[in-house]
This record gives sequence, structure tokens and C-alpha cells, in this order.
Amino acid sequence: MSDHHTYKKLEVVGSSPNSIEEAIENALAECAKTVNNMNWFEVVETRGHIENGKVAHYQVTIKVGFRIKYS
Repeated sequence: MSDHHTYKKLEVVGSSPNSIEEAIENALAECAKTVNNMNWFEVVETRGHIENGKVAHYQVTIKVGFRIKYS
């Protein structure tokens, strides 16, 4: 067996009414339900929803890197 690793990236959007960090954590928690071997994430985009001149909701697009295991 070789010492090489192969990775794949999955793009997801997390959301939260509280913070950017919580939006990231929510996205990772959902991914962890179905994706194994997650190794890293990178923030691609941050945006939010405004109501009455205040932040109502945060949305963060992230790419999650995970290692592909071969049988």
C-alpha cells in the first residue's frame, strides 16, 4: 500500500442567527453526520441577512476537505 493520500473538497453553507463561528460549526456538524475523514475547512464566502438595519442571520460558505479511503 502506498503512503499517498487523496482528498476531496465538499462545499456547504452553514447558517446561524448568532455568529459566523456558529454558522461554521453548524455546517461542520451537519457534514459530520454523513462525511468521514474530515481534515480541514476553508471559508469561501461570508454574508448575512439584514432586518431593520441589524444583522438577522449569518451565512458562511465553506469547503470541507476529507480524505478518501481506498479498499
